[in-house]
Amino acid sequence: MKTRMVPGLAWFLAWGTVQAQDFTLNALVEAWYVQPLDANLRLNAAAKPAGSAIYYDGLGAGRFAESTFAVKRTEIYLNGVISRDLSWSLMFDPNNSTASVGNNLLADALITWVPLKGLSVKVGQTKMPAAYEGSMVGSRDLLFFDRGQLNRLLGEVRDRCLWLVYSYGDAKTFLGRLNLAVSNGTSDDGSKGKNNDLNAQKDWTFRFDGEYRGHHKFGLYYREGVTNLKDATLTVTIPATWTVGPPTADQVKSNRDKTTLAGLFYAFDDATWHADLECASGLLGRRFPALFPAGAADSVPRREHLDQKYLGYVLSGVYKLGPHWLTARYDRMNYNSGNDWYTASNPYRTDPATGLPTGNDYTPVYTETTLGYTYLFAPTRPSLGKLKVNYIRRSRNFLAPRSGQTGAQGGDSLVTSLMLAF
Repeated sequence: MKTRMVPGLAWFLAWGTVQAQDFTLNALVEAWYVQPLDANLRLNAAAKPAGSAIYYDGLGAGRFAESTFAVKRTEIYLNGVISRDLSWSLMFDPNNSTASVGNNLLADALITWVPLKGLSVKVGQTKMPAAYEGSMVGSRDLLFFDRGQLNRLLGEVRDRCLWLVYSYGDAKTFLGRLNLAVSNGTSDDGSKGKNNDLNAQKDWTFRFDGEYRGHHKFGLYYREGVTNLKDATLTVTIPATWTVGPPTADQVKSNRDKTTLAGLFYAFDDATWHADLECASGLLGRRFPALFPAGAADSVPRREHLDQKYLGYVLSGVYKLGPHWLTARYDRMNYNSGNDWYTASNPYRTDPATGLPTGNDYTPVYTETTLGYTYLFAPTRPSLGKLKVNYIRRSRNFLAPRSGQTGAQGGDSLVTSLMLAF
């Protein structure tokens, strides 16, 4: 009896050990202290020209307006292996919950099947294989207080998808990956990709990315989609200020808020230096929609032209001295790179209703120059923990004095970030 129980108990313990090895739990916590360096950020209103959108992404959030302690991220990662060719992964961030989305804590949920060597099939909810920093650089590996403008708008959004990945080559020499994803196209609505589709149209995303000898990463990507609204529910409002070649309601519907993203990137990294460059352009489309659900309380178009294009690029550099890193980044985002609008005068400098200058400049071309210092708690494993101090110098075209006040537009910030992960 004893001799039969011991092997059975040994098998059970061995099985339990294997199961434990096939399941991993990781987490990341990041806290900020934000100090505005200009009274404008605290005192000035979020003014904008009538009929146009506020494009600068840091304006509405208020996260730079007052000196404050903030919890930026609380990411929890779960990963499991079911068999040699089947695995799953989940990521939650309780800090980013939003009342408008039912399952607001869930960020990523993926099932991965490997039917053939080099071929992976992914199904679930995740970031699309597009922008480099947004979809290929994890939170624990960020070099600055946050991702650049281009990636905050275009690369961090999620969607529900079917995603195919074909990998070839050798990581020690050259490794290439071809990515193709078809997704719902809900990335740019209030759910940020966490809702099911409302129509039959889908987004398509393609990316090629490669690595050479572990030091060089490069790639290019393209994504295209249209509105997530059903044709029968669309409402169109043509602003009265659109008087120069304005589209008809049918043309707005035919445009369907077409949305594109085309970009390329390169990154170099070794023990002493890091540098990366990313550039992307496309149609703003549904990110600043002209189509709205029938009966919507607010149906004012969120851009100045149906074919309004953006152009963004970001250049970063790091000098590494053991646990001490010196960092710098130049980040530029132009939300109307073609200077397209339907008004008789520049809508960013004049009142569209009268054509008279407002005295303010809201041209949606924003630059952020970031200088920083990073201290690594474990220099051989930078992703485990770091302290970052970043000074952000911004262009001056996104704020204006309140009525009765005087002063310059814009404002700079100092952000201290403490990140720990395991």
